[in-house]
Amino acid sequence: MTKMKKDFLWGGALAAHQFEGGWDAAGKGPSVIDVMTAGAHGVPREITETIEADKFYPNHEAIDFYHHYK
Repeated sequence: MTKMKKDFLWGGALAAHQFEGGWDAAGKGPSVIDVMTAGAHGVPREITETIEADKFYPNHEAIDFYHHYK
């Protein structure tokens, strides 16, 4: 097994829609991800014109950093 160098730098990245939450707060305008539904195996995601009550939009919840930051 190869050892990692002691000065190796780990990195990471996030996209705003993955963790931000608060999709409809503080005067934010809608983005494409706000109207993209969840998909499943064999069921593609949809982009809807409006938020439809009978569909699930996973990025509305995300990690919801917006409502948890102190």
